[in-house]
Amino acid sequence: MNKQQQIQAAFGTLSQAFAPLKCLIVAPRKGSFSFTLVDEHGVACHTERLYPEQYNRAEPLQAVIERTRQSLVA
Repeated sequence: MNKQQQIQAAFGTLSQAFAPLKCLIVAPRKGSFSFTLVDEHGVACHTERLYPEQYNRAEPLQAVIERTRQSLVA
């Protein structure tokens, strides 16, 4: 799987994990990308940059999801 496909797969996983928040990919570049979670009012709730080592395998991506969920609750 190439980087673009890995990013798209990670985006799908992030979108599902944080529904009903909207997940946007911002500034994809050189294999990394930022994702922003936006609520129903269009307010950004969380933004984070991910690098290939964080999204190209299930375990690191799941760690990002868990950490993000904790920050949203706090």
